[in-house]
Amino acid sequence: MRRSAWRFLFFSADIRNRLLLSIMLLILYRLVAHVPVPGVNRDAIAGVLGGQGQTLFGLLDLLSGGTVSNFSVLAMGVYPYITAQIILQLVTPLIPALQRRMEEDPREGRKWMEKWTYYLAVPMAALNAIGQIRLFQQYAIGQGESVLTYQLGLNLSTFTTILSMTAGTMFAIWLGELISEYGIRNQGLSLIIFAGIVSRIPSNLGQILVDQEQRGSLLLFVLLIMIVTIFAIVFVQEGRRNVPVMYPGRRVGHRMSMPVKGTLPLMVNMAGMIPLIFAQSLLTFPAVVAQFFIGSANATVQNIAVWLQNTFGGISNTYWVLYFLFVVGFTFFYTDVLFAQQNYGENLKRSGAQVPGVTKGVATQRYLTRVLRRITLPGAVFLGIVAVMPFLVGLVWPVGGKNTGLLLVSSAGLLIVVGVIRDVYRSIEAELKLRGYDQALLVR
Repeated sequence: MRRSAWRFLFFSADIRNRLLLSIMLLILYRLVAHVPVPGVNRDAIAGVLGGQGQTLFGLLDLLSGGTVSNFSVLAMGVYPYITAQIILQLVTPLIPALQRRMEEDPREGRKWMEKWTYYLAVPMAALNAIGQIRLFQQYAIGQGESVLTYQLGLNLSTFTTILSMTAGTMFAIWLGELISEYGIRNQGLSLIIFAGIVSRIPSNLGQILVDQEQRGSLLLFVLLIMIVTIFAIVFVQEGRRNVPVMYPGRRVGHRMSMPVKGTLPLMVNMAGMIPLIFAQSLLTFPAVVAQFFIGSANATVQNIAVWLQNTFGGISNTYWVLYFLFVVGFTFFYTDVLFAQQNYGENLKRSGAQVPGVTKGVATQRYLTRVLRRITLPGAVFLGIVAVMPFLVGLVWPVGGKNTGLLLVSSAGLLIVVGVIRDVYRSIEAELKLRGYDQALLVR
């Protein structure tokens, strides 16, 4: 009878120390998340998040771990770093010199990528801080308030606010790197986002229980939606298409072994959460630009700016339709970029392997790309549905007269939570097997 190796989790001092260190660093992150940015009116921030800006800042609050609602020094979380990472991944295939660097020496290429991701994250954090402050300020002015206790401009107070927010982002990235190196391996940034999402469950639960008349039925409805969404996420994320591959036989002494039949698993959803970030960033960009022209003296320019802000600010139904289409499109785009970088056709050719009935090399890559695009379609549509889930729930059960429903954890947040739990589980299981606590060997 097999017994789980997980019961030996705390028997290994190394694994135990890594888990405890990860938990301590996450607690530290949540404590720092309550340190306010100097010169910010948090009551005005709360008013913006509870008003028309609720949807617009939803994903930013999600990726920052709920710190946007507090407008703390960690208000941007690790979002600038993720954006910098995505930009470099997209730029690399477009520049032949960078592509050659990654192909010739993948290890050095990864080091170069990590170094420049840090360099790019700093200016992006500063620009993101400026844009975030101005966007909040625009919504607050519409409510007759100001998110700043001073006049935004070229002064010491503005510099202090932007510097503290940028430093907070780099501190969050540093904590994530510490977790990845000394805690749970390669899961630092994911765990920071995960901790922020989970920490918002009590407040969301409190909002549901505020309604004295419908709190029981509403809570049951929300839990049902969560269970169904989690099941769908696990089902789709674990989906694979196993492409048959024949590996050549090997010479052992004077004998030649027979060719070995294997499979190459292609994921239904290779892009993960990235398309949602792409789509949200691109859709909110017009709203960010429009807020600079809201106070224009030209009536036509002002009307256009107001229309852009209403359309791309998450208020109108058009926004959700565009969000769905953008997520589906970016899923195909990002999957193609990732798959082209991995270059399975050339790698299989080098190892002597071949897909039966397909010529080696470029023809194999084209064949695998066609297969991947076909299986990506259901994954892309699923991600699109996940992205607009708050709107769909709002159609069935609107909250406060809005077109968005209330969830304990947003559907996009559930996608992250399920993915992180799955990756952490596999990481810890690999550590246990590495130390001899293999479930297959634990036989009574």
